[in-house]
Amino acid sequence: MNHFAHLVLSQPTIESTVGNLLGDFARGLDQNSLPTAVRAGLRNHRVVDRFTDSHPLVAEMKRGFSDQRRRFAGIALDIYFDHLLLNHWSRFEERSLEVLIMEFYHRMTAGRIMMPGEDMRKVTRRMVEYDWFGSYRQRDAIADSLDRVAGRIRFDNQFANAIEDLERNHELIEKGFLDFYPQLQNHVQEQAIELKWCSFNEIS
Repeated sequence: MNHFAHLVLSQPTIESTVGNLLGDFARGLDQNSLPTAVRAGLRNHRVVDRFTDSHPLVAEMKRGFSDQRRRFAGIALDIYFDHLLLNHWSRFEERSLEVLIMEFYHRMTAGRIMMPGEDMRKVTRRMVEYDWFGSYRQRDAIADSLDRVAGRIRFDNQFANAIEDLERNHELIEKGFLDFYPQLQNHVQEQAIELKWCSFNEIS
């Protein structure tokens, strides 16, 4: 899952917002240096990723990608899942989408001081300034995001124009996502990583 979905599956706190975004910026990080609630958010992020990456429906979606892009199918699907979640919001949530997005941006801005590393602060600043979550409802924004990812890969690749594979398999991916996402929601609720971990550390 990508940034937006990770935040939807987080707790409504600044620390949780930072932790659930941190999964994409945690390489080489000393996790023991993080506040307990931020570490719990990072653990939640990883639970979401493990469940997603190992799910049979997601594996089936990946098989629809062309040979030259299949290596990066997981990255493409993560971004596309944000697009699908935003466009099917009312199927899963009663919360106001517009209000929630603004709450995420507020927490990201307030939590910047807790973010380890300039890269994370820079990316989250751009998310807010350019309204990434609002724009991800549009196909062109997803295509641009995928091409930016392709440009950051540090070796020759054929990931550019990955939107072609997504659109060719849109019906399969959309149906798979609509079946998969409620299972992910249930898994996160059952695991209750942030609630259990923070409670344990408060007691101990």
